[in-house]
Amino acid sequence: MDHGLEKLLPPGLRIEKTSAFSIGSFRLIGDIGLRAFFQLYQKAKQLIQSEKIDFLYIPIPSFYCALLGRWLHHSTKVKYGIDYIDPWVHRFPGSDKIFSRHWFSTRLAVWLEPVAVKHASLITGVAEGYYKGVKERNPHLLTRAVFGAMPYGGEERDHLIVNNIGVESCLFKKKKDTIRFVYAGAMLPKAYAPLEQIFKAIQHNAEIFRNIEFHFIGTGKGSDDPASFNIKPLAEKYNLWHNIIFEYPQRIPYLDVLVHLNNADGIFILGSTEPHYTPSKTYQAILSNKPVLAVLHQESTAVRVLKESGAGIVLEFDGNEGLQKIENDFPASMEDFKSFIKTYNKNTIRKELFDQYSAKNITQTLASLLNNALALK
Repeated sequence: MDHGLEKLLPPGLRIEKTSAFSIGSFRLIGDIGLRAFFQLYQKAKQLIQSEKIDFLYIPIPSFYCALLGRWLHHSTKVKYGIDYIDPWVHRFPGSDKIFSRHWFSTRLAVWLEPVAVKHASLITGVAEGYYKGVKERNPHLLTRAVFGAMPYGGEERDHLIVNNIGVESCLFKKKKDTIRFVYAGAMLPKAYAPLEQIFKAIQHNAEIFRNIEFHFIGTGKGSDDPASFNIKPLAEKYNLWHNIIFEYPQRIPYLDVLVHLNNADGIFILGSTEPHYTPSKTYQAILSNKPVLAVLHQESTAVRVLKESGAGIVLEFDGNEGLQKIENDFPASMEDFKSFIKTYNKNTIRKELFDQYSAKNITQTLASLLNNALALK
């Protein structure tokens, strides 16, 4: 639970709450979307009918909440949309193991998604790649729904609040004569191949990476498991663990993340072999007023924005075929970053290039999409 998030809410914001069935002694059902499904339905139906709600917008996961839209549309005729924070139909790690929990989840997703989206008027996601499969699997939506990509908007006010509420760095402190990078957030499944090339480059160029540290925060397999390392095994393979590479697997509260970004010397951004990485994490780095070292697919929209803004150093690669380029060029990129950090001036960064990724502008995009969805017959 991240109770610090309440400090970021605007005064007077209305929040409606429901109950949920308990997990139970044997944890048969843990997903909050299932445990609160009927309660959410009743509360939403009551609000839609009593207050003449125009549109129901459902972020997933929990994926099962997407079914609320179809059911409430049937009972109240309200239009609805689904926001794909994560893809629903995809291969979960471990889904190849027959009769495992992930195996069932994968098959349920294939069965339930077409039911949920059948009468949707709006489908959104942080990038088009998150809902591209939805369009392909449900072609009827192309003529009866609006689609839109919206990366998460950064909010400068959040960083100002951090400086005034006394949250302190708990994972590391500043260290003299050491450049400390922070990577904060979950690892993309297809980012491990680029990461391994980076580790190879570090191992083979020890002198260049002397007094360099990379701190990976919240990258574990389980959000609450301090031993669910994802980065550590790879770091140990190349003898980098706890001298250059550090990992804190557990998720930490959002405001704590901002504190550690503020205490870093640089922000490390790693894309994947898929091109649809968006600059939302990049914008967060800019707001923390720290220089960026990024390794990204050459087709990522973050590449152009980072280069044109002057916010950092970018190493581009070409999907699976260009991974060797990362090992070859990463040491030179680090040398470039060492020079860049000496002249870095937050006041010269062209932040206006990131305006489209501000929380305000992303909200404006959503408002336009909602208007377009409501206008559909």
